[in-house]
Amino acid sequence: MSSENEDSEGAETAPPEQLALIRESVRQAKVPRAKPRTWRGANVAAELPVARVLVDKGVLHLDRYFDYAVPEELDAEAQPGVRVRVRFGAGRHQVRGGRREGGGLISGFLIERRAESDYSGPLAALAQVVSPEPVLGPELLGLARAVADRYAGSLADVLTLAVPPRNARAERKPSPDPLPPPPAPEPGTFTRYENGPAFLDALAGGGSPRAVWNALPGPYWAEELARAVAATLASGRGALVVVPDGRTAGRVDGALTELLGTGRHALLTADAGPEKRYREWLAVRRGALRAVVGTRAAMFAPVQDLGLVAVWDDGDGSHSELHAPQPHAREVLQLRAALDRCAFLVGGHSCTVEAAQLVESGWARPLVAERSQVRAAAPLVRTVGDGDLARDEAARAARLPTLAWQTVRKGLEAGPVLVQVPRRGYVPRLACDRCRAPARCRHCAGPLEAHDTGPPTCTWCGRGESDWHCPECGGFRLRAQVVGARRTAEELGRAFPAVPVRTSGREQILDTVPGGPALVVCTPGAEPVAEGGYAAALLLDGWAMLGRPDLRAGEEALRRWIGASSLVRPQSAGGTVVVVAEPTLRPVQALVRWDPVGHAVRELADRTELGFPPVSRMAAVSGRDEALAEFLATAELPDAAEVLGPVPLPVTDPGRPSRAGGPPPGEQWERALVRVPPGSGAALAAALKAAQAARMARNNRADGDAVRIRIDPPDIG
Repeated sequence: MSSENEDSEGAETAPPEQLALIRESVRQAKVPRAKPRTWRGANVAAELPVARVLVDKGVLHLDRYFDYAVPEELDAEAQPGVRVRVRFGAGRHQVRGGRREGGGLISGFLIERRAESDYSGPLAALAQVVSPEPVLGPELLGLARAVADRYAGSLADVLTLAVPPRNARAERKPSPDPLPPPPAPEPGTFTRYENGPAFLDALAGGGSPRAVWNALPGPYWAEELARAVAATLASGRGALVVVPDGRTAGRVDGALTELLGTGRHALLTADAGPEKRYREWLAVRRGALRAVVGTRAAMFAPVQDLGLVAVWDDGDGSHSELHAPQPHAREVLQLRAALDRCAFLVGGHSCTVEAAQLVESGWARPLVAERSQVRAAAPLVRTVGDGDLARDEAARAARLPTLAWQTVRKGLEAGPVLVQVPRRGYVPRLACDRCRAPARCRHCAGPLEAHDTGPPTCTWCGRGESDWHCPECGGFRLRAQVVGARRTAEELGRAFPAVPVRTSGREQILDTVPGGPALVVCTPGAEPVAEGGYAAALLLDGWAMLGRPDLRAGEEALRRWIGASSLVRPQSAGGTVVVVAEPTLRPVQALVRWDPVGHAVRELADRTELGFPPVSRMAAVSGRDEALAEFLATAELPDAAEVLGPVPLPVTDPGRPSRAGGPPPGEQWERALVRVPPGSGAALAAALKAAQAARMARNNRADGDAVRIRIDPPDIG
């Protein structure tokens, strides 16, 4: 305190009586006042004086709880699940009055209150309770720990994805009172599926069925998904639906509002803004809303008394989180179904190999329609192969076959025509020049890629193939596939100058288009919904999609094709789809027969024979060559682990964003794949996590020496 004769601005302006009162109160203070966020001299709580805290440090060697003392003033607010601020990093020498001080302020979550600490040394005090709102419940904490263990990540990183940032204004607003359960819905169009009404009855009766749903083409899938949610709400339980993007979430949101009215569900998407999103999230956590529809971040939504988790179009890459530890929404919802013993539904117009494996293992049951229903709902699909293009004068002149011209002309008489053009950036892989079978490595069955010099090499194990021959037809010649079709789209616009042309792609994605005649040119995944459905669709340059250097190229191409074709009117209404791709290939045949489930089953059989995911578990480990070699040498991998590679990764040009798990721009990294048989996935994740934690604890390494781990990456080449 300054002396009475010390000059200060306050002394010059304050009245003498006020200064005298301040000095007198200071002289009478016998107990030292607690300094903000240090609580020096403050008493600790009488009961449960120890707080176990998870600090927000997303590093593996600090992936554990730390104990702190609870000041008496924070006793009421410091409850399990609240956000707190603590001082972290103080050493043993920074102790005053039996309490550790110093260190930087860092955020965290209070996990539990305890009577005693396992730590024998002095404890630092909780610095601050940021908010008394308990945002981290036991169920969410258990789920986050399970996700962190599965993906070899830290609990703090998972909670960063699971709990949205705090918004004080949204937190102060009360949530509405919960509404009573609605009546069980009628089956509606669910009667088109075998066991469809029985699935809804099981949900309404409090059961927990697990199903893989192959939705019929057409506009009814959102309404059918809403009926499954309504049936779950009728049982007094909650429901969670995760979709790939905001457009899809809007369709399900509209279907739920039409079926149940407002005030029964929350829409969690990034488009809502931080305040509205956090307000909706709080309403779900408080139990005011029992149903949630949202994009991938909603997979952690704290729905109370969860009765159903559902994921739509699980093959979409948007379901894979880009931030560490990069969990996939389908896998997280499977964990929730197991932990909460609730129903599980994975649906889509197509079918992934992972979904087919769930059915084959008996973990889930198929929810499909009879072939008569499929034929009644699907459009007519026609193909144009390389042989047809070679004989077609129109195709050689304008890069579009005669069949496509005729289909567009006839379709424009009845409504809009959809034209799907592969986006730029699809990289071709090698295939047999005779039968077009993908060229794969004889050692590990990875895809081959060509170089300017030297023989083709495997993108998985890095071995060269100087004497490759096709196992299907015995051919020895390889070919690369053609990329791009923008010029073809321009030709369509010139050929039909009186017809409006609308585009939908990365720059601007359309949600809907009118039902009048128009050409709608779009990239895969950006197809708008047409009023009354499209009269026809062209799926151009199929080789650009089938030729991607990825294990899932055929599955992804079929998913994209079926997604676009599902927007076309049924064959009975004149709906026609023309796909420009070799008709003998498996994905093309599956599209013609409209049999995505059969394609997924055959793909699963092939991957089982070759030991590919999802039958095996796989991890991608990447880094600079020295760091990667050191990591693989020190990691205690399971005995059955097989290391493929390492192989160099493509260098990202400076100024361009790097891919998930890829090297920083301008740096040369290598990648190794670690493959283990079924049943060893948990051991692989634990071994990689332990090796990474030990490596980070030994040295404070620079970013250039970093090693990145991705468990079950969706794009392994």
